[in-house]
Amino acid sequence: MSTPSRPSREITRIVPDATALKALAHPVRLRMLGMLRIDGPATATRLAERLGLNSGATSYHLRQLALHGFIEEMPDQPSRRDRWWQSRHESTSFFENVESAEEFDSSVAFAQAALTQQVQLMQQAQDEFTRLPPEWQAANAISDFTIILTPDEASALRDKLQALLWEAMRQAPAPGAPVPPGAAPYTVMLHAFAYPGRLTGAKGTKS
Repeated sequence: MSTPSRPSREITRIVPDATALKALAHPVRLRMLGMLRIDGPATATRLAERLGLNSGATSYHLRQLALHGFIEEMPDQPSRRDRWWQSRHESTSFFENVESAEEFDSSVAFAQAALTQQVQLMQQAQDEFTRLPPEWQAANAISDFTIILTPDEASALRDKLQALLWEAMRQAPAPGAPVPPGAAPYTVMLHAFAYPGRLTGAKGTKS
């Protein structure tokens, strides 16, 4: 019997300008924003404990994220001692409406920072694989596909894959909402690119 789909919801996204992207490219801020999006609101003290930093450092990075519109203080503060922060959006988009060299360069720099964090997260997931319940081990995948395509075909394929993922995200509970029994955050990372060395003439790329 198939599981009935949940009602579709709106996904909140932010398209930062060049200055905001530069601020977000800091590895600690990237991790903090991810924590707030996945796990819900937190204080500087709680984030400091998870990141192995002092609360003064996390407070500074939280203020920078707030300054550029990525997070905000919770309207109803649970405690007077510590300020609680929450993410304002579920997703960050970049390489959209790039009109200047500064915007392009900041997008490239952010992509590199995001890739570094994603590789670290994938490695951590692989390190934990043997300790997962069998049903979650079966849900894991490590695969790659190299297909001969034109630029238009490649873009169309990417768009189809992203549309499928956006729809799954729209039907999933919102961040911070109660998690259904048996469910857990599930990460899909989409990396689609022209095979290195074929279009740029770069040397040293292995087949």
